Amino acid sequence: MLKKVDPSQLRVGMFIHALDCGWMTHPFLRNRFKITHDDEIRKILAARIQSVTIDCSLGLDADDAPTVAEAEAKVDAGIAAIGARPVVAPRSTLADEFDRALAIRRQAAGLVKTVMQDARMGRAVELDQVSPVVENITGSILRNAGALLGLSVIKSKDDYTFLHSVSVCTLLVAFCRARGMDAETIYQAGIGGLLHDTGKALIPDAILNKPGRLTEEEFAVVRRHPQDGHDILARTPGIGTIPLDITLHHHERRDGAGYPERQGGAAISELAQMAAIVDVYDAITADRCYHKGIPPAEALRKMYEWSSTQFEPALVQAFMRCVGIYPVGTLVLLESGRLGVVIEPHETSLLTPKVRVFYSTRSQAYIKPELVDLARGLGFGGGDRIVRHESPDKWQVDPLRFLSLA
Repeated sequence: MLKKVDPSQLRVGMFIHALDCGWMTHPFLRNRFKITHDDEIRKILAARIQSVTIDCSLGLDADDAPTVAEAEAKVDAGIAAIGARPVVAPRSTLADEFDRALAIRRQAAGLVKTVMQDARMGRAVELDQVSPVVENITGSILRNAGALLGLSVIKSKDDYTFLHSVSVCTLLVAFCRARGMDAETIYQAGIGGLLHDTGKALIPDAILNKPGRLTEEEFAVVRRHPQDGHDILARTPGIGTIPLDITLHHHERRDGAGYPERQGGAAISELAQMAAIVDVYDAITADRCYHKGIPPAEALRKMYEWSSTQFEPALVQAFMRCVGIYPVGTLVLLESGRLGVVIEPHETSLLTPKVRVFYSTRSQAYIKPELVDLARGLGFGGGDRIVRHESPDKWQVDPLRFLSLA
């Protein structure tokens, strides 16, 4: 039997089945092993690992710990409650916005690349080049957030650093808008999101793109990038306090385990906390040279669990309402056996989005694409239900091909 335990409950003799270390790497060479001495427990505690799954059939039990199924049911209940809240309705269709969003994304990625190159050469960031790009991203989000948000899951490993910055900007602008912030705050947050990783320009490529585990010395170099980015942007005429705050503090954590200043709780500004949430969400959904990205819906589940220590729970829940329990671009399996891609969240129920179905798992063949509104009854373009999210790799399909169909 598999059980979910808090690291503080670990004892010598327990068998580790999985370490929930989030976006970090754990300090062990193996993923599954029996605990044989207290030093291993101390390493787990020091690594700030969120929770641990133990296999009671291979080691000692933890009597008061929930089974994995019980823990997942509790998360499901919490997510279901979040999914019943209203969201902001789009002003235009996804199909109408998609091509514009593609062009905006290309423009933004090119700008971030230029900013990084300039920073590496010691040149100042030119804010008058950044401002129109952020305005274009904001305009696209206002028309239909799903277009740019759906595109945010597409990243090549070679261009990850640039596209990640574009995605963080996009997600942060959408997040701020969903929380009803004023236009100037949204704009400043967008600047911060687009430039938040500027300090990575000073990290050697051998470290930034290393496929294996970083050494302590290498990770120390990486941990300098928020301060380096802040120092670079501080020399930019006209830069606001919000972009500087986001750049410096987007790796701080609620429990004080982040960097560079080990701030915690209320000491971290609201916008820096929001930036931390979108930064981690985008990072764990992307394929990197050292890990395989996880589906957006699974990433949200993870972040919901981590919010007990790493993030402010209310902000994580607000972010989930912003992007949807099943974010745009998510591949889902329906009760009918069809696969579909989520194209739009429902205005009042995030568990019943609009889905474009395109594949039958029963016949293992593509079918004529059809729009299904899961919030509507049978005979009204609905009458189906999401069973779970799926990995495109499992079925060897590309759901994003079907996002922009009229």
